[in-house]
Amino acid sequence: MKVHELRPPAGSTRSRKRVGRGIGGKGGKTAGRGTKGQGARDTIPLGFEGGQLPLMQRIPKLRGFSNPFRVAYTPVNLDDLEDLGSDAVDVDGLVSAGLVRKGALVKVLGDGSLARPVRVEAHAFSASAEAAITAAGGSVSRVPLPFGHGRPPARGNALTNR
Repeated sequence: MKVHELRPPAGSTRSRKRVGRGIGGKGGKTAGRGTKGQGARDTIPLGFEGGQLPLMQRIPKLRGFSNPFRVAYTPVNLDDLEDLGSDAVDVDGLVSAGLVRKGALVKVLGDGSLARPVRVEAHAFSASAEAAITAAGGSVSRVPLPFGHGRPPARGNALTNR
């Protein structure tokens, strides 16, 4: 048997009901829509709830929500620091090496290993990265965040963050 010879079992498929084909047969005239009224017409928009505020407008989380106070870090792993080959790594050095974009916040993560002491300056460190850097004889120093301590100022306004 070949793919083009496959057929559904006999009696398992039916032709679709054709409605609205005149008053002579079944499914004619009102075509199963009843008599008059909004439901008989083609005017109800998708998601319309009879004038009640629709669900998609009531619950913004269903359409996605972006936290205006989120702090996004660019991750840099220990392998990346090892590949740089320098004894002192700071944010500007990472930007010039092409690992981080200018103005980005940097977080050093513990994926990989360091074989030599490195002095690292970044905005944040994972616990495993900090332990690995100090175990290799290096040092860790945190760069202060541009918005100070606490949470950053909100981005956008009440309408753009929904």
